Amino acid sequence: MIGVGPGLWLADGPVIRFWGMPFPTRMVVVRLADGGLWLHSPVAANPELVAEVAALGPVRHLIAPNWVHYAFLPEWQALFPEAKAWAAAGVKERAARRGVRIRWDADLALDARPVWAEEIDLYEVRGHPQHREWVFLHWASRSLIVTDLLQALEPDRMTRREALTARLLAGTRPGGAMPRLMRLGFALSPGALGRAVWHMLNWRPERLIYAHGPLPTKPGEEALRRAFRQVAPKGSGMR
Repeated sequence: MIGVGPGLWLADGPVIRFWGMPFPTRMVVVRLADGGLWLHSPVAANPELVAEVAALGPVRHLIAPNWVHYAFLPEWQALFPEAKAWAAAGVKERAARRGVRIRWDADLALDARPVWAEEIDLYEVRGHPQHREWVFLHWASRSLIVTDLLQALEPDRMTRREALTARLLAGTRPGGAMPRLMRLGFALSPGALGRAVWHMLNWRPERLIYAHGPLPTKPGEEALRRAFRQVAPKGSGMR
């Protein structure tokens, strides 16, 4: 686990397989003003990582930011039963269909102002017929946190078959790109995606973080604009 900004750490988890490809995983840990920890998209809870996290403070919030990022929540919930599990649209149903037992405590869409919202702002990206994802801005570190909207998988590190699948379905551009398959869904509502990008640019992020692949080396706002260049508004994102 590495610290990358005031009160913010990144923890890379194990590589998992999804759509026949190897996906690196990443969790974001934020320490709130009250000392409690906010865990975005928890990765596998190996003992070393759990000890590092526990040394930072009590785990109070477990965030499932979209409908497919929930697999490791039960591990963290068992270790930290007082932590509150927050659900994005569709994740409760998907987890239940797959027999994954999670005690959901709150719905991101129904809680108009989570207790941590003064420190971590949030916005739901809509417009896709299936994929709904929450994005977050950690104010203290000016870090924009997305999950699957942007990816940077590395086909050169894959088998030929995996690389072909990655190029067809995933985001493989260095610095982050929206997966091809996801872009097709958002093409039905390009205005909704454009509004989401505008909202993220208005946050003026200094750092861009996503769950899969090497992170961009460019400053956050520039990296965001490059990643969404087909829908990003021209000019600078301003409040």
